[in-house]
Amino acid sequence: MDDETPAPSRTGRRKRVVYAAALAALGVVFGDIGTSPLYALKTVFLLDGGAVRAQQADVFGVISLIFWSVTIIVSIKYIGILMRADNDGEGGVMALAALAQRLYASKAGKAGTLLVIGIVGVALFYGDSIITPAISVLSAVEGLHVTVPAISHLVIPIAAVILVALFAVQRFGTGRVGALFGPVMVLWFVVIAAAGLAMVVRFPSVLLGLSPTYAIAFIVDRPVLSFVALGAVVLVITGAEALYADMGHFGRAPISRAWFFLVFPALVLNYLGQAALVLHDPAARANPFFLLIPEWGRLPVVILATAATVIASQAVISGAYSLSRQAVQLGLLPPLKIRQTSLREGGQIYMPAVNILLFIGVLAVTLSFGSSDRLSTAYGISVTGALVVDTVLLLLVARPLWHWAPWKLALAAVAFGGLELSFLAGNLSKIINGGWVPLLIAGVVILIMTTWRRGRQLVQADRKRKEGSMAAFVEEVRRLHLPRVPGIAIFPHPSKETVPLALRANVKHNHVLHEHVIIVSVSFAQVPHVPAEEAFECDTLGYEDDGIEFLSVRFGFSDDPDIPRALRAAVRIGVLPLDSANFKTASYFISRGAIRVTRQNGMVPWRRGLFVALAHNAADPAARFGLPALRTVTMGSDVEI
Repeated sequence: MDDETPAPSRTGRRKRVVYAAALAALGVVFGDIGTSPLYALKTVFLLDGGAVRAQQADVFGVISLIFWSVTIIVSIKYIGILMRADNDGEGGVMALAALAQRLYASKAGKAGTLLVIGIVGVALFYGDSIITPAISVLSAVEGLHVTVPAISHLVIPIAAVILVALFAVQRFGTGRVGALFGPVMVLWFVVIAAAGLAMVVRFPSVLLGLSPTYAIAFIVDRPVLSFVALGAVVLVITGAEALYADMGHFGRAPISRAWFFLVFPALVLNYLGQAALVLHDPAARANPFFLLIPEWGRLPVVILATAATVIASQAVISGAYSLSRQAVQLGLLPPLKIRQTSLREGGQIYMPAVNILLFIGVLAVTLSFGSSDRLSTAYGISVTGALVVDTVLLLLVARPLWHWAPWKLALAAVAFGGLELSFLAGNLSKIINGGWVPLLIAGVVILIMTTWRRGRQLVQADRKRKEGSMAAFVEEVRRLHLPRVPGIAIFPHPSKETVPLALRANVKHNHVLHEHVIIVSVSFAQVPHVPAEEAFECDTLGYEDDGIEFLSVRFGFSDDPDIPRALRAAVRIGVLPLDSANFKTASYFISRGAIRVTRQNGMVPWRRGLFVALAHNAADPAARFGLPALRTVTMGSDVEI
């Protein structure tokens, strides 16, 4: 009919979905980099007691460095290039390392090196996860020094209370408040853009600072100072890794649109406004962000800034949860308790152990450093280290993935690697004054990951000796003609080459087998998600009439490793010829024994002790694999390390 409203086009619907995702991305992806104006430029002007002077050459040089750093690293490297290097839609250093391993799977030596590079990147991210909430919340609350000086002595207590509340509510998940994040960050970016624009309109000559010639002149005229300044300029790109890491949640298009249409212009305008203010009022160097705001609006902006920094902190904390889950599933950390906080969003999880450790670390650095100025000295190393790791992995995957010519690789190495190594070198001078903190955090994480990985290898070797051959066990069972009791017995076990210790113990002590025995092997693919039709492989172990089957289940590193759910899916698609109703009464047997420390070669004694401590604090495998508590039995024998 003529008066009918035409149905919206597919293109129109797609655009609305993209822009809705862009709004959501604003509340998660850009919190860290979006709150950098609070402290970045202030840190530059406080270097060495004010060595960067409030004169045109210095100010324009710094603004030029800031603009081109953000343009090259964020706009070109991350959004223009790296976000095309996704691992089945997922981004981040762990996903990038997994992609690189997959591309170099035929080269064992390189695959091992890539894993080490990935571990270093993950370790540096944990350092960032501890420092970001501390410096972000402190820098926002420090606005009280300008707005309400009478209560400025309460900055530390207020920041501590905010951090306590932030970590206390983590167990409720971000789903309920997630809808508020996007609009709050939109308001934040509009406010900082308007504040910067007002000053740029008054002093439009500051726009000249966008020319790269001023950065070059600053480096040539004052090489030592510009080198030191780079250690503070890097603060403007904190959170760049989040753009890539959160790609799996929102997609490349929404993040790109949000960046180029709102975030990037708002940041540039605000930095230009702060620069213009410092040029015409050198005293404003003490806190150019809040002094850029009209006096009547400073207290509301302090409140808005605090909300924005809490959002920025939430994004980093959630990222730490996701990264920890990926590390667990890739065998780099012991199994940890993971709780889904959303029925619809797989990425919304809560990990109590990680939350507690992050809270202790964040509160410790907040109370120890006491101000964002002092904490900024510790911030740059973890950020620059993570940037360099991403660039190394980018250069490794570019040739096999996109068939880059050597000149393209060389150009990327110089443009990205050269700038980031300069940032890293500029931050090395901060090691004595606090830069050791993220290095210490990274070192501890690397030690834990490598110890757990090596310890697992030793334990698995000992278990393999005690478990014995599966083929020989099946032949023995057939020869003994053991009584079969009704029901299904399920034994999680990593390999079909050996026998689960719980199955061997059950036969040895009870002298019976269940009517149906299913040995389930769980593995994690180096992709985020594995479709059901590709997730299962069933083996009858040589005989189709003995009721003993081996089922291999592959999960992606972002999947929830729920064995009962996987078994039902295997029945549904016809991989297991059983009735799914029978699984309602199935019994699960976990092979788990005490770990005994020995003097065998392979690991020094103190690392053996660390491995045992980690194993004792690991999550219950029944909870990890979603096994019903009332139908799960733990059996086995001691294993040695």
